[in-house]
Amino acid sequence: MHRTLRRNLHWVGSALALAGVGFVAQRLSHYAAAADFSRFSATSWLFVSGSCLAYALAGLMLAYGWRNLLSHLGTTISPKAAVGIYGVAQLAKYVPGNVLHLAGRQALGIAAGIPGWTLAKSAVWELALIATAAAGFGLLTLPLLDPACSMALSLGAFAALIGLAAALAHHLIDPRVARAFAWYTGFLGVSGLLFAALLTIVADTAMDGSVPWLPVCGAYVLAWLSGLVTPGAPAGIGVRELTLLFLLKGLVSEADLTLTVLLARIVTVVGDLFFYVLARFTVARPM
Repeated sequence: MHRTLRRNLHWVGSALALAGVGFVAQRLSHYAAAADFSRFSATSWLFVSGSCLAYALAGLMLAYGWRNLLSHLGTTISPKAAVGIYGVAQLAKYVPGNVLHLAGRQALGIAAGIPGWTLAKSAVWELALIATAAAGFGLLTLPLLDPACSMALSLGAFAALIGLAAALAHHLIDPRVARAFAWYTGFLGVSGLLFAALLTIVADTAMDGSVPWLPVCGAYVLAWLSGLVTPGAPAGIGVRELTLLFLLKGLVSEADLTLTVLLARIVTVVGDLFFYVLARFTVARPM
């Protein structure tokens, strides 16, 4: 590919990412003004800061999963290049439209020498695998929907379904697709458990008692899926919150749940910003 064209494509991808930075700043300002976090202790805020870093590192799982898909489709890139391209493009998901991070990844990928058709197919594979994994997390919410269903039963059903899906991908498609599925499942699990931990902090602060982590994790991932498949909602903003309020209504007070949702949004936005900064130090420059 011509050197000038590669450079231009690189700038297109970077411009979309920078637009995402602007929307991130706007969302953080909105969240900070929407809730009162004064009741949290210094220890709680330290945990929130750690959660932002943990979410940023979980973003590496997405990049590694994408790298496996590219390999399956015939293109091998280094882990450094995968993290650089994926992380820089990721912030564009906050730009209204909910698909511009894919456009940014397409531009940056082509600039790095990856065939455009391979990038397009990898995006379809990614959406299919991550949606499949997220749907499996719905089994963890069964105790919330039916108190007669035990936690052990829902966890066993979840593990069996995810294991079966990974095994089928490994034997019927490609081991690299199975590895990508595992990375995406890991990312979703970390995201859901971080939300459950934040809800625990808010509930404990309010003296509302304990929180069932696994069902809450499942509810968060289902809400994440609802935002993913809703067109036009940047990063699922609004859709995920409404889904969580529906699934977890009655588990804790609505005020505490709303506060946790806002806190989780701050964690994911700051985490994505940290991931972007990490990616900027690793992104492969066009040749």
